[in-house]
Formats: sequence, structure tokens, C-alpha cells
Amino acid sequence: MKIIACGSVSTIIAPEAYFTGRVLQTPIIEKEAPARLRATLVSFEPGARTYWHTHPLGQTLYVTAGAGLAQTWGEPIQTIRAGDVISFAPGEKHWHGAGQKTAMTHIAMQEALEGVHADWLEAVTPEQYGG
Repeated sequence: MKIIACGSVSTIIAPEAYFTGRVLQTPIIEKEAPARLRATLVSFEPGARTYWHTHPLGQTLYVTAGAGLAQTWGEPIQTIRAGDVISFAPGEKHWHGAGQKTAMTHIAMQEALEGVHADWLEAVTPEQYGG
């Protein structure tokens, strides 16, 4: 058993190369091989969002607070709220983030394939985000 004490892991500001707006990330777990799981608590300020991206083995989000938005390429934007679970299939191009006027926090869970958890793509434009 390993216990990671509350407060022992630093929260970081998410890289601007993958996010629009202010986003905070607090690592929950990143398992070493042969395990592949990575889980992160991600907090989006209003208007903040990921870039378009995919995950080689898919991704699951569990919204813990607030309300936000998520979209798969070519599909309509969906509202997501605290308590929702969102599942993206392997290779599914998508983005997710806060609403325009609401903050949102979720736990992002994904597995690595040959060390890769995500493939980051282009920014979500203001027109795409505005719906």
C-alpha cells in the first residue's frame, strides 16, 4: 500500500500549449509500467478549455464541481455537470472545459499506450467554443 498524503503533491498551472485560459492541475496518480493509469484533478476557470486532442486508449472524465462543456469533433457541444461521467473512445478527437460563465472541475483518467497518454492538436477557436 502507498498513501499519498493530502498536500504532498503540488498543483500546477496547466501548459498554455494545450489549454486556453487558466487551468490548474493536481496529479492524483501516475502508475509506473506495466500499469498505465494517469489521473489528474483539473480545474478550469470560466472560459478555460483544453485544445482538441485524442487519447490512444480513450479517456474518462468525472465532473466533481461546477458545469462545463465537452465536444467530439463533428458533434454538437454538450453541457456537463457535477456528477456526470464522460467517456471518450480511443482516438476520439475532443475537447472539454468550463462554461463561458461557470467554473468546472473534473478528474481526468486515461491510460498510456507505449508511454503516450494524449496526442494534442489545435486550439479550440472562439467560434467553435461559442457554439
